[in-house]
This record gives sequence, structure tokens and C-alpha cells, in this order.
Amino acid sequence: MKKKTFLSLLALFTILFSGCSSYEQFQQLAEEAEIPSKVYKTSYNQTWQAVLEIMQKYDIALKNQEAGVIKTRWIDNTNQLNFNEAFGSQDMVKAARFKIVINVIKGFRGTREVSKVSVFKRQMVEKDFLQGWKVVRTDGIREKTILYRIDRILKRELMIKSIEEKKAKEEQASF
Repeated sequence: MKKKTFLSLLALFTILFSGCSSYEQFQQLAEEAEIPSKVYKTSYNQTWQAVLEIMQKYDIALKNQEAGVIKTRWIDNTNQLNFNEAFGSQDMVKAARFKIVINVIKGFRGTREVSKVSVFKRQMVEKDFLQGWKVVRTDGIREKTILYRIDRILKRELMIKSIEEKKAKEEQASF
């Protein structure tokens, strides 16, 4: 009887402790699944043009409108990361770099065309020569900033369009 109780307790502890440790393996996947994205009430082409306007300042490695993908090359941000960490509690890094991937997807809400933009930033740091490059979680600021700027460009274009339509109606009425 004691042997069966011991084996059942051993099995229970094994299940409990192995279940908690397996979450750590998938924690990064869960965090990356929360990729910043936003749905815009504009056509795919308008959104794509706004994304291209924002991404002009980055070194683009891939730009494919049919697939809706823009990828940058690795961009060094060692100085920026070290400056931010100078006021924080973490150590300085030897090198840091990031890459941005933007996906633009065409969709519909009812009969109206909409587009969804997702921005993914992969941040890597190298603390010393022996450790090598490690993927670290991004703070999300750059991704949200890109989405905000796309929104502002689309609103600006919509405002310009409405002003032009208003002027056209006034010119027609004056004839």
C-alpha cells in the first residue's frame, strides 16, 4: 500500500513540476503573438502607400506589395539602447540591432474595404563576445509609433480629399 501511495505521489509531483517548467519554453511565443496591429478604414492601396511613406527612412531589404510585406535590413541601435539603459538598472550592451517586418492585409467589413497593418520588431543584443547574439523582447514603442504615423498619414489624405471635393462643389456652384 505504501509503495502505491509513494508512486502515485511521485507521479503527481512529476506532472505538477514538469507542467510549470514547460510554460517557459512557450512564453516567448506567447509574447510574440501579441504583435502590434491596427485596422484602417481605407483601401489596401492607400494603406500600402502610407506604409511606404513611413518606411522611407529605413533600409528596406524586401518590398512586395502583392504579398503585403516590407522587411528592413538589420539596423544598429547600440547607442540608443545604451543611452536608454544608462538611466535604467540593466548593464550596457556591446552591440544591438533590430529588424522590422510589416504586413499589410486586405479585408472587408461588410461591403467596405479595410486593411490591417501588423508591425513586428525583432531586437537582438550582444552583451559580450562570449554570449553571442540573443533575442530580447522589444518595448513596443517603435511599432506603435509606426502604426500611429500610418494613421496620421491616412487621416491627412482623407482631409485633403474632402477639401478638394468641397472646392470642386463650390466651383460647380459658381458656374
